[in-house]
Amino acid sequence: MPPRALRPAGLVLADKPPGPSSFAVVREHRDRTGARAGHAGTLDPFASGLLLVLLGAATRLARYLVGLDKRYLTEVDLTARTATGDCEGAMVERREPLPAAELERALQRLRGEVELRVPAASAVKVGGERAYRLARRGVEVEMPLRRSTVHALELVAYDGRVARLDLRVSSGTYVRALADALGGHCRTLRRTEVGPFHVAYADPKQVLPPAAALPFLPTVEVGEEGARALRAGRPVSSPARPVPGTGDGPGGPLRVRALDRGDLVAVVRAERERLVPETVLPA
Repeated sequence: MPPRALRPAGLVLADKPPGPSSFAVVREHRDRTGARAGHAGTLDPFASGLLLVLLGAATRLARYLVGLDKRYLTEVDLTARTATGDCEGAMVERREPLPAAELERALQRLRGEVELRVPAASAVKVGGERAYRLARRGVEVEMPLRRSTVHALELVAYDGRVARLDLRVSSGTYVRALADALGGHCRTLRRTEVGPFHVAYADPKQVLPPAAALPFLPTVEVGEEGARALRAGRPVSSPARPVPGTGDGPGGPLRVRALDRGDLVAVVRAERERLVPETVLPA
């Protein structure tokens, strides 16, 4: 039987409220279940929305989730820029908000492949130290640019001061940087989707099985004998053509969910007619 720290194993869709850190939400699940816990993509304390919390042995699956696209709703105050790009930073500039037509032109420039300046209040390391720690000490540094993909960026509403935006972006995109590029700051930020997962289905008491954490990967049943081999680190012959997944996951080498009677045994690489174990879960 797996150690207690590896049980229960699975995925929790948590709806983080504004205020607590992502780590605080993870800690609550760890304390309640007694299992090892982690997340697959942080949210700033002021932000709310979907946080993928992994429990037990399923924490090994985080690498397959962190690269998923994200969807957000944000209210951008276009009357002021702040040092952090959000409502918690000091104001650095008062501005006249953009007219509606000019705002739409600015949004068009931010669709597709873009380069955005990483916010000073971020966890990116500059000279070996976290940028947010430097910012707290008042140390000014030149933050790097990061290339991102803005798959969709829609103006939901605009009252002449605050723009409500609905956007879907590649992993690692700072919405605060996008707000700053518009000349404003995020007044609110809510993450509604991570890959195929939606905040509408968040339930802090429901632990989804490990196999359900990776619905975008193809699936193959390997049976009891194949499961023993994979858990021992040995490749197995592919017993059947993998069943396609949802197709909403990140690209890269073909990875497959290897199941035994519906339970996730391992994430494997499909190499020719073999399945090579990459990440193995205990029985």
